[in-house]
Amino acid sequence: MSDTIVAKQTTIAKEITLKGVGLHTGQEVVLTFKPAPVNQGYAFCRVDLEDKPIIEADVNYVVNTQRGTNLQKNGVNIQTSEHVLAACVGLEIDNLLIELNAPEPPIMDGSSKFFVEALEAAGKVEQDADREEYIVNDIISYVDEETGSEIILMPSDEYQVTTMVDFGTKVLGTQNASLQHISDFKEEISDSRTFSFLHELEMLLEHGLIKGGDLNNAIVYVDKELSEETMERLKIAFNKDSIAIKPNGILDNLTLHYANEAARHKLLDVIGDLALIGTRIRGKVIANKPGHFVNTQFAKKLAKIIKLERRNKVPTYDLDQPPLMDINQIMKILPHRPPFLLVDRIIELSDTHVVGMKNVTMNEPFFNGHFPGAPVMPGVLQVEAIAQTGGILVLSTVPDPENYLTYFMKMDNVKFKRQVLPGDTLIFRMELVTPIRRGICHMRAKAYANGKLVTEAELMAQIVKVK
Repeated sequence: MSDTIVAKQTTIAKEITLKGVGLHTGQEVVLTFKPAPVNQGYAFCRVDLEDKPIIEADVNYVVNTQRGTNLQKNGVNIQTSEHVLAACVGLEIDNLLIELNAPEPPIMDGSSKFFVEALEAAGKVEQDADREEYIVNDIISYVDEETGSEIILMPSDEYQVTTMVDFGTKVLGTQNASLQHISDFKEEISDSRTFSFLHELEMLLEHGLIKGGDLNNAIVYVDKELSEETMERLKIAFNKDSIAIKPNGILDNLTLHYANEAARHKLLDVIGDLALIGTRIRGKVIANKPGHFVNTQFAKKLAKIIKLERRNKVPTYDLDQPPLMDINQIMKILPHRPPFLLVDRIIELSDTHVVGMKNVTMNEPFFNGHFPGAPVMPGVLQVEAIAQTGGILVLSTVPDPENYLTYFMKMDNVKFKRQVLPGDTLIFRMELVTPIRRGICHMRAKAYANGKLVTEAELMAQIVKVK
C-alpha cells in the first residue's frame, strides 16, 4: 500500500437523473447520481422501498452472476451493477450515491456511454481527503478450472486492463482489447455494448429474462441457423417488421462500433466488477476469457489480500529526524529507570496516539538468562515496553506527570508474531480505543521490527497520583 497519496478523492458537483428500462425486468427505471462524502465509495439506494435501504458496492454482497453482477444485502437486490460502476471508475470518481426506484439500473444502449455522459454533465469536484490506492507489488491470479478463465494482476505504473476472449464460434472467434490509461475509458471503452448469441437470446426469451431488451441495446451474434419460427418470435419480441442477418454474422439491428466490440465490452465488465473491491488499483489486469463469475471471484480474492495487507501494514518513520522526546525528556514523565526503562524515544504524540522507539542491544541484562547462546527479548518485556510508551500518552494529559504512577489493569488479544533479537529497532504505535476517562487508558498497540509486525495487544492501564 502507498503511504503518500497525491491525488485527492472526488465526487460529483451536483445530482443528475436519467431514465430508461431495466433489461431483465422490463421496468421503467429512474436513476439519480448524487454526491457522496469522502471514503464512502460507491453505494446504491433503493428509493422505492421502505426506509430507502443502502447496498454498498461491495464484492461480498455478490449473490449471482447470471446475466450480470447482482448484489444483495438484507434481502434487497441490485441487478446488473457493472455498467454503472464501470462509468464511475472510468471517470475516476471515488464517492457516489446511486439512487434507483427499481432493482436494476436502466440498460440504456447496453454500454456505459449514457452513464458517463450524465456524470460528466454533473461535473467532478475534489474532496478534502487523499485517494487510497492499492499498489500491486506481486503477481496475483485466479483460475476457474472448469472454464479455463483466468485473471492475472501484475505490477504496473497505472491501472491497465487487457481482455482476451474466445467463444469457440466462427462468427465471433478470438478477440483482444486493451486499455492502457484509465483516462481513455470514455473514448475507447464506454460505448462498447453488451452482446448475446442467438441461442442465449432464445433461452432468455423463453424464460422471460429479457423483457426490457430491444435490438438497440444488444449485439446479437447468430451462431446457428435462424429458423422461420425463431425469426417470427424475434419480430414480436423486439417489435420489428423484419429481421435479417448481416454478412458479418450479426442481426441487422445495429452497426458495430468496433470490430472487437465484444472484447471491449468484456473489458468494461471487468472494470465494473473490480470496482466492487472498493479500492483503486495500480496494476495491470490481464483477463483471459473473463466473465462475471471469474471477475467477482478474483475481486473477492484481491479484497481479502488488501484487507490483510492493511491490517499488517507497517508504518514508516524517519528515525534520522530529532525525536519529539529523547531519553532525558522521557525520564521526566515516566517513573521507570534503567534497567527497566524500555523506551528510548518518542517519535509522535497526539491526543489519541503515541509512537515510541527502543533500540535492542546485547547489553540488555535480560539476555544473560534469556537465553544463553540464543538471545531473544522476552514477550512480557515487549508488552512492558509497549505499556511504557502508552504511559507517555496518558501521563501527557496531566500537568504534573512526575506525581503519578501507571498500573496495568488488563491485557487482551496479545500475540507474538516474530522473535525480537539483539540489533533490532522496535517501533511501538498505540492508539486509543476509547477516550481517556478518570485516568484510565484503553489502547490498541502494535510493535514492529525490520519492517514486520512482531507484537500486538490491547492494553488497559490507569494512572494513580502518589503525592
